[in-house]
Amino acid sequence: MIPRATYRLQLTRDFPFAAAEDIVPYLAALGVSHVYASPITMARSGSTHGYDVIDPTRINPELGGESGFRSLVAALRAQGMGIVIDIVPNHMGVAGGENPYWNDVLRLGPDSPYAGWFDIDWQSSPVVLPLLGATLTQAIENGDLRLSAGNDPHLLLYGDQRLPLKPGSLEQEPDELRRLLDMQHYRLVHWRAANDLLNWRRFFSINDLAGLRIEDAAIFHATHRLYFDLFGEGLIDGVRVDHVDGLSDPAAYCRSLRAAFDAIRSGPDRAYIVVEKILAADEPLSPDWGVDGTSGYDFMSDMTALLHDPSGEAPLRALWQNLDPEHGDPARVVLEARRDMLSWQFEGQLAACVAAFAALAGSARTADAALEAVTSAMIRRAIERLLWVFPVYRTYGDGRAAPMSDATVRERAWNAVQPHLPPGEAEVARHILDWLGGTGPGDADCAAEAVRRFQQLSAPIAAKGVEDTAFYRYAPLLSANDVGADPERFALSPEEFHRRVQARAEVFPHAMLATATHDHKRGEDVRARLAVLSAVPRLWEEAVGRWSRMADECGADIHPADRYQLFQTLFGAWPASADQALPEDFPGRVSGWLEKSLREARLRSSWEQPEAGYEADARKLLHHLLAKPEFTRDMGAFVARLLPAARADSLVQTVLKFTLPGVPDIYRGSELEDLSLVDPDNRRPVDYARRLRLLDDGDVAEGEKMVLIQRLLRYRKDHPDLFALGSYRPLCPAGPRAEHIFAFERRHAGVRLCCAVMIRCGRILSEQGTLPPAQWWSDSRLEGEVEPLAAEMFASTPYFINLSE
Repeated sequence: MIPRATYRLQLTRDFPFAAAEDIVPYLAALGVSHVYASPITMARSGSTHGYDVIDPTRINPELGGESGFRSLVAALRAQGMGIVIDIVPNHMGVAGGENPYWNDVLRLGPDSPYAGWFDIDWQSSPVVLPLLGATLTQAIENGDLRLSAGNDPHLLLYGDQRLPLKPGSLEQEPDELRRLLDMQHYRLVHWRAANDLLNWRRFFSINDLAGLRIEDAAIFHATHRLYFDLFGEGLIDGVRVDHVDGLSDPAAYCRSLRAAFDAIRSGPDRAYIVVEKILAADEPLSPDWGVDGTSGYDFMSDMTALLHDPSGEAPLRALWQNLDPEHGDPARVVLEARRDMLSWQFEGQLAACVAAFAALAGSARTADAALEAVTSAMIRRAIERLLWVFPVYRTYGDGRAAPMSDATVRERAWNAVQPHLPPGEAEVARHILDWLGGTGPGDADCAAEAVRRFQQLSAPIAAKGVEDTAFYRYAPLLSANDVGADPERFALSPEEFHRRVQARAEVFPHAMLATATHDHKRGEDVRARLAVLSAVPRLWEEAVGRWSRMADECGADIHPADRYQLFQTLFGAWPASADQALPEDFPGRVSGWLEKSLREARLRSSWEQPEAGYEADARKLLHHLLAKPEFTRDMGAFVARLLPAARADSLVQTVLKFTLPGVPDIYRGSELEDLSLVDPDNRRPVDYARRLRLLDDGDVAEGEKMVLIQRLLRYRKDHPDLFALGSYRPLCPAGPRAEHIFAFERRHAGVRLCCAVMIRCGRILSEQGTLPPAQWWSDSRLEGEVEPLAAEMFASTPYFINLSE
């Protein structure tokens, strides 16, 4: 079943199934067809997101359990709605002693029936547990490690961790705790040692999330049985697959998932399946995966790039270069961030990858004598440098073969890596790329293992290196720095945007279209507001100069780049209604972003070693500015001046999301102005009572975006085939303002939708304060079409929609 539109809900014990059920009438009135829910399976107690699953076979009792879920689904069905759920096949939460499968592995080691569930290197057992905040000796001497005195004496306690003991180890009556620990199937180490010593795959660099071997058919079915049962009962309509690139073989997994769902129900009511997949520029999602598309990060990035005025790129990059010349080249910033993450956080996985390729090279020496001279150190250097420059998250080979699309990736990687290789070692990198393509010599099992290791390492290096590090080190314009974006791509031309829409529609016409997500770094209206700065870079530079002088009065020694990012964040999130006083929670929200920004960049502070003094100075600067009337008046006036352009951009991206080919998704609460920042700020409670009131009242002044969404969803409901199956044709603007018009038409069975929107009008809107006058548009129009002139199309709104039959 293809949703008409989805509405993302973040389920927690503070917003369980019952709370979701309460807002079903509101969602029905808004016009969405499906709730798109965060993971519903049992997660760690108090989980704020649900991705730390501890039991995929049970519905989370903290959310209301099976009965609560059934009640929610019944309420949705009563309104003619359905539900799509988020599933997490890549990893499980293993902290706190709550995961029964992990506990069994710790208790029984490789003899546990669940030992094969987790991606553990049993050749280097015992299992390394990086739980300690001190050395093991210190933890023992301080009494931090102790045996349980409760009903279960076979537990070792450390803080909130509950570790099972190997059967029989207590009966041997060890005379000291260290001897008891030496008998276990696990080894306790300091948390800082995880990057070097860990012998199991984790999710990115998070020690609490252990990777699953979902490629094993038995594990696949054991961990997915609940989803298939729910689909078979008609309780869910589809799934969104979290972090598909973390899996050993994403393509095989997706095909297995599709086959399993289709075996239950196919045809028009088949399961809707989308994957969380970050696509690099011009990277296609393979059509043979059997999915309906991605969860929409690619559209979110494209949409923001369309809003950016390319004329602002050079001056904004120059401004940033002046503030932080060390981080002025985005390509170099990305390379250095990837290098840092590989060195600092993935040493264990890198070592395992090197060992796998060394074994492969050893098995291939009879077939290729040149490999006799290749050492493990050479292999390590080649792998490191390939990972520094790898152009996509990962390739999709299995050691024996690789999809055709991977060939282009390998060639790009080869061209990029050569300048970084030591003299005489280029052929080592060439061998590795050949093995990734399935054409290198050697043992087939060794090849499969080596390729798997590389591919499951390149994805987290890309994520941690680019999104979680480089985007905090390079920031000419923060609207360009979000999940799925490319730091080297500032803007998209209308022609390129059309091309990308058409390419997606041809292969994945029902892919999700997102403009905000639970992973975003800035809400959709923060990005829309920041995008306006690309049209007025000189105005922005003048404002930064004024605010910098005010900041100098604080006396805090804050790097200009950090100060500049703070100015952007304050501008982007500044409440439009803050005429008198800022909301009480505003300083705390920005302070939370500031801490995360500094620590993710890992330049002047970090998660591993927070620089308390520098962070205190940064907070001091923030509070100095917010307490300074001269600054708050100036910021408020600057926001007010650009607000008409920002609101126009917000409505434009809303119109396009709901009319272009695909399934539009609304992130919880973003139907009204979304000025959220990075998590946890983007997971704050949503005031649904207010939204229902505004919707009932049809309040266009306060709820303009929401009323527009309701109208567009009514179109989608009344003409489902037009939006699900309709053709897409770019329309050609003409006239002196053609560059400020983006337009297209969709047709199906005699029904035609014409849509045109204003783009990159920030300069004129900031000068006028209202929509451009008719004379500004002159005779601009859609060439060869029956629609009126641009001056008429955009006389009262920044968009024009004409639906005719």
